[in-house]
Amino acid sequence: MKYPILLCVLSFFLLTQCGKKKSTPTPAPPAAPAPFTGTLRSISPFPFGGAVNASLLRNRPSYSQLAAKEYSSITAENAMKMNALRPTATSFNFTDAEYIVDFARQNNARVHGHTLNWYTSLPSWVTNFSGDSTAWENLLRTHITTVVTHFRGKVASWDVVNEAFEDTGVLRNSIWVRHLGPDYIARAFQYAAAADPAARLFYNDYGHEYSTAKRTAIFALVASLRSRGIPIHGIGMQFHTSSNISDAQLASTIAQAGQTGLLVHISELDISMNPSKATTATFTPALAAAQKVKYKAVTTAFRALPAAQRFGITTWNVADADTWRRGNCSCPEWPLPFDDNYQRKPAYDGIVEALQ
Repeated sequence: MKYPILLCVLSFFLLTQCGKKKSTPTPAPPAAPAPFTGTLRSISPFPFGGAVNASLLRNRPSYSQLAAKEYSSITAENAMKMNALRPTATSFNFTDAEYIVDFARQNNARVHGHTLNWYTSLPSWVTNFSGDSTAWENLLRTHITTVVTHFRGKVASWDVVNEAFEDTGVLRNSIWVRHLGPDYIARAFQYAAAADPAARLFYNDYGHEYSTAKRTAIFALVASLRSRGIPIHGIGMQFHTSSNISDAQLASTIAQAGQTGLLVHISELDISMNPSKATTATFTPALAAAQKVKYKAVTTAFRALPAAQRFGITTWNVADADTWRRGNCSCPEWPLPFDDNYQRKPAYDGIVEALQ
């Protein structure tokens, strides 16, 4: 009688054990990446900069501290334009421009000069000037020579001529073209080079990423200047761009600039997230995430250029609080990597991810 009982017990034991599933430990969730504690200037393999306002540098500590911490290149937003530097035909005012240069030098940052020649931001004495072509030529030469000589050894590079073309690719009928003819551009570069042979000289314009005609005209101009031996070293692509320009188009535009063999500067970067200029728009988490993708795409494409051609990326001003776009459209805008309180946005993280 013992054996049947033992068999029953053994069978029951085996059945119950077979029915049990072997337990597997639950894997631990992946560790969250450590928060980025560096800065753009510490992580970027090329100069990363911002265009700055002299008054804000003087009077807003959060502004100046952020610029000093993050940027290895500084551009004067407005202080080096002709109306700021030359209030009369016989006088120059370098106060604000010198303040920006001194700030950059104190913080071990490169200085990029903007701009020696533009069709706007001119003092009234220039717009009302009535001299002949010789007098106009002297005006242009004197201005460029005086400014570049004044900053020689302090300003590493210049936007020599700014925005000479319409979006159609036609040369803009500016005050300079009307009085000096189209070749004023070449002479502007020659005057700048003579004043500071060590400075890197750029042609700077917007619209590369959306106007094929304009981009083609710019490339033709720089090729012509080079073929004539005119000193030009780089192309400034402003990239005042927006969320409705595709990542592929942004990347293609940057790559095409690289094919010129010149230095490439993304010189005035900001990315509009309200391109329709809606007055009721709000900055949602979805917009913040989309902007992060855009900034990452631009930085990734720029980093893909040959290292010797990567002059740098410069954002146009520092934070959303200071952007020109709000005044331009009288609407909400958030185009920069830092918010109104000078805090990092997801856009900043996109830049960092591309640089890492």
